[in-house]
This record gives sequence, C-alpha cells and structure tokens, in this order.
Amino acid sequence: MTNDIIILPLVVHFFLSILLMFFWNKLNFQKIVSVVGNAVALGVAIWAFTFVYNNGTQIVESGDWPAPFGIVFVGDMLAVTLVLLTAIAGFAVSIFSTISVIKARLRFGYFSVFHFLLLGLNGAFLTGDIFNLYVWFEIIIISSFVLISIGGEKSQLEGAVKYFALNFFASMIFLTALGVLYGLVGTLNMADISLKIAEVKDTTLVEISAVLFLVGFGIKSAIFPLYFWLPASYHTPPSAVSAIFAGLLTKVGVYALIRIFTLIYGGDSFLTILLLTLAIMTIFSGGVGAIIQNNIKKVFMYFIICHIGFMIGGLALFTEVAMAGVIFYLIHDIIIKTNLFLISGLIYRIKGTTNMKKLGGLYANYPKLSLLMAIPLFSLIGIPPLSGFWPKISLILASFNAQEYWFFGALIFGSLITLIVIAKLWSEVFWKNQPEISFPEKFIYFNQLRFGQKFTFIFPIAFLTFVTLYIGFGAEHIQQLSQRIATELINNELYIDAVLKR
Repeated sequence: MTNDIIILPLVVHFFLSILLMFFWNKLNFQKIVSVVGNAVALGVAIWAFTFVYNNGTQIVESGDWPAPFGIVFVGDMLAVTLVLLTAIAGFAVSIFSTISVIKARLRFGYFSVFHFLLLGLNGAFLTGDIFNLYVWFEIIIISSFVLISIGGEKSQLEGAVKYFALNFFASMIFLTALGVLYGLVGTLNMADISLKIAEVKDTTLVEISAVLFLVGFGIKSAIFPLYFWLPASYHTPPSAVSAIFAGLLTKVGVYALIRIFTLIYGGDSFLTILLLTLAIMTIFSGGVGAIIQNNIKKVFMYFIICHIGFMIGGLALFTEVAMAGVIFYLIHDIIIKTNLFLISGLIYRIKGTTNMKKLGGLYANYPKLSLLMAIPLFSLIGIPPLSGFWPKISLILASFNAQEYWFFGALIFGSLITLIVIAKLWSEVFWKNQPEISFPEKFIYFNQLRFGQKFTFIFPIAFLTFVTLYIGFGAEHIQQLSQRIATELINNELYIDAVLKR
C-alpha cells in the first residue's frame, strides 16, 4: 500500500464519468454503473481515510516533481474526511437519483455529469496547489451548471443563470486574488506560500489579497451579503441535485476558507473582526429568511445560509476548541443538509407539493416514515444527544472563552430560530389535518409505486439517518477526529513539513 491511495477517489470518478458517456441511451445500465461505482468510491474513501488516520498526511507528487516545483495532492485528515463525506453523500444521492430523476433528464448525461461533479469536489479537497484549487472549482461550476439546468424548464434556466453568473464572478475574483498573491510570493504551492507570505513587507497588499479570497470564497459559501444566488437557484432542480448541492457545494467554499485562512492568513486581527461580523450577519439573515418561508425547500435553503455562519464564526475565533467545533459542525452539516433535501423530495412524491400550507396529515398516513424523517429534523435543531448538539457546545464555549458575546448571542439566536421553524414545519406538514385542495392528476404518487421503487426512495434517507445517528451517539469518536484536525490546522507546520519534506 502506498500513498497513491489518496488519489484513487479521483481515478474512480474520472473513469466512471468517461465510461457512462459511451452508454448515453442505456439508462438502466447507467443507473447500475453509477450506484455500484459510488459504492466502490465509498469503499476507496474509507480505505484512504483509514490509511491517513493510521499513517499521517500523505503526499502524491505529479510527474515526480517535488513540491513546490510540481503539482501535489495532499491527503491530510481534513481532506480525507471530506472525501469520505463526499463519498457517503454521493452514494446516497446516486441511489435516490435512479428513482427520482425522470428519464428525459437522465438522457442528457445526468450520471456522467454527476460523477464529474464528484471528481471536482474530491480534487478541490485534495489539491495542495492554489491554482489547481481554482481549476477544480471550475470543474465543479461547469458540472453543477449542467445539473441545475437539465430539463430546460423556465424556473431551472432562471436559477441556472443566477447560479452561474454569481459563481463565475466569484471565480474571477478568486483568479484576481491568485494573481496578487503570486505577485507577492512567486509560488502557487500552498505550503510554500505559507512560509513566504510571512516575509512580505507590504502588509496592505497581503490584506487586500485576503479580502479578495474572502469575497470569492464567500460567494461560493453563501455568506452575508453574498448569498442571494442560493435561494434563487437551489430549489429549481430535482431534489437529488438540490441534495448534493446543499450538502457539498457551499461546503467546498467553507473548506477553501478554512484551508486558506488557517494555512496562509491565520491569526490576522483584521480578518478576525471581518469574519466574525460576516458570520453574525449570515446567521441573522439566514434565520430571518427561514422563518418567513412556506416552502420546505426554501426553508432548508435559508438554513444552509444560517448554519454557514456558525462555521465562519468558529473559523474567525481561530482557537483549537473553536476549530474542533467548526469541523464537527461541518461533518454534521454535510450529512444533514443532503438528507433534508432528499426528505423534501420524498414529501413531494407523497403529496405532490412542498408548500407547507397545502400539506398535512403526513404522520397520520405514514407514521414510520415520519419518525424516520424526524431524526434529521431534530438533529438539525441540535436536540441532545443528536449530531447537531455537540459542535454547538464547542462553538458556544469557544465564543464565551474569547469573550465574543455578539457571536455567542448569534449562535443562540440561530439555534432558537432553527427550533421555531422546525416546530412550525413539523406542525404544518406532519401534525395538522390535510387541507381540502386539488393536487396534480398526472402524477405518480408514492403510494402508487411498487415496493422496490418505494425502497429506493427510502433507503438513501435511512442510510444518511444512520450516519447521523452514528455522529450523534458516537460523538466521542467524531470529537477526537475533529480535535485532531483542529490541531493540524492551528499548528500548520505539520502540513508544511509533510508537503515540503522539511
């Protein structure tokens, strides 16, 4: 076994995306290959995670050119953890896609593009070169634009244009920041940049480059006031697409912020104040947006924004306790947000709508399914001992210790809003009686499906719910992992030494 294991997830998804292009019209074959391929990718991700956990950070040098002269892939604990989470989410969504995405959309190469998206996500997490981070971001944008626009409906195209325009603008800012940074330090290897930026005398230009990165990644992460593209676009594609977007696309922006601001700009007081302010405003704006929505998908979209603020604020505090809370919350949030959008897709299949005013009686008609859905919903709130509870404790403790009482208040506000909104959602969708309204006639409802089709809808949700329960009830293990990652991020010499072989 060699350190090449860390790039196998890239190889698997690249191979699958190319293979599926040769079977464009064989939809059943594509479904089988995609699900089996994602199962293989999950096994490979578990293997890579275990190897790095036991043997430390692994480096793969492209073309045998040593860093900082060549392009490197870096598998530290943060990277392989996110690769594993991507594999878990990708496996669940691929199964859900086989039953929920209509054939007309599958014929446009849905599964091939889906694997290109997963390829881009894994590449972004593993690259040790900041320019190649930009390249992987472009692969993500192109793939996600195709997925969001497949089907060509008016609402989809409108959402796709907004999504692409804002993310393309973010990429331009990212590239500008790259140019400024390269002009300052003359290297693109992130470990090498970390060493050389300390020698730059013009601190103003350093801060300008940091702000540019913050704006570029902030748009991709949907932080205040750069989040308006997200609620305008994420509700338009099928629920399977929304699920992978909600779980991973904004989180890759959060990952980039974590990597850049711990490795290159860590501890800057100006950035701390700026990040904390943006985090507080993100929590408030996302929470207020969620409380006024009546569509389930839009409620979940604003929760994406609100809870991004939790992680950005923890990053701003830049202590080991705060960073452990950020990583734990990131792990929890990827699984939960992916699952919530799958749940919204199941509710749509059961009732024909996701408008809470038109819904009701779900618990009376589907009590077992309702209890299954309740676990991710209550985990989102953070009811102990479920997964959302533990990282909030770390973040609240870190904010109190740092005497950042505004952020402390924002965390309490965000948690309270989440509780109120989920209580409203549960009451409207599950408890109240079904209102007397007309529903679409030309629609195949859940109760009209065969047993195997019903199972395909339910299994991905149950699988992610099981993962959520493990995160909550196995919190000791997740906390140990989060603490180890936080230590590596705060003490970035470990990363630098591994990459540059000092």
